[in-house]
Amino acid sequence: MNDTQLFERYDWTVEPADAGERIDKFVAMQNEDWSRSQVQIWIKEGRVSVNGEPVKSNYKLAADDEITLRVPPPKEMEIVPEPMPLDIVYEDADVIVVNKPRGLVVHPAPGHYSGTLVNGLLAHCKDLSGINGVLRPGIVHRIDKDTSGLLMVAKNDKAHVSLARQLKEHSVNRKYVAIVHGVIPHEMGTIDAPIGRDPKNRQQMAVVFENSKPAVTHFVVLERFKAFTLVELKLETGRTHQIRVHMKYIGYPLAGDPKYGPKNTLELDGQALHAKTLGFDHPRTGERLEFEAPLPQDLLDVIHQLRQA
Repeated sequence: MNDTQLFERYDWTVEPADAGERIDKFVAMQNEDWSRSQVQIWIKEGRVSVNGEPVKSNYKLAADDEITLRVPPPKEMEIVPEPMPLDIVYEDADVIVVNKPRGLVVHPAPGHYSGTLVNGLLAHCKDLSGINGVLRPGIVHRIDKDTSGLLMVAKNDKAHVSLARQLKEHSVNRKYVAIVHGVIPHEMGTIDAPIGRDPKNRQQMAVVFENSKPAVTHFVVLERFKAFTLVELKLETGRTHQIRVHMKYIGYPLAGDPKYGPKNTLELDGQALHAKTLGFDHPRTGERLEFEAPLPQDLLDVIHQLRQA
């Protein structure tokens, strides 16, 4: 196998709406694990091409440009513990439940080897499970960078196996609160639609019926506003970007969502989505544990503004 086969390739075709955007900004927006500075390094290294030719970071895109990125394989590296303030909701010898703030990346990835939740957890406690490898110790499931709320982390391999099994069996109780565009007329509903890679944009997920996995989301309307709705969502499955994809699919995309929502939206740093409830059986004792995280202040402020509108 030669070196080029180790690289992960990404391809995009520029839509008219993105014409005039800088290449470094455009590429960084395609994956929340990529920082703009990391993309600029890749551009300098010649890993980004437009219509088959290398470009500079300040290249302005034109409609129908064909962009290719070849991401080098991740470095096997030691993740450095970094002290940071963590909102620990629960902790014992087997598991940690943390209330993650919006904007914090969960685990290291290309472009984000430091400043992640995992870096902070390693400074907080030395014992995290090793099942997911050097870059994701202890991480059983993840929530998106700009989604706030509850996340469970395994402190040893036995706990990791138990929590992962509960996720697979759909016995983990995961409820979210979101603000979506539009006024949903129904009081509740269930979205049962399979999710896979979007064939038109490989950096997004979509409801597709080939090369996809089953996905089920239940929702209940909490409050209606003039042009938005506050909803509670319960995950039955846990596909990548599931809530964001499903709500877009039924015509009520998440407010503030830069990937799946409209550009004209509420002023938020990312999608209006909060992991409010997390319940699971303790991996050692079997005791049922249930935790709640209050809505962050930025979402409370937005809800207040919507009520005044």
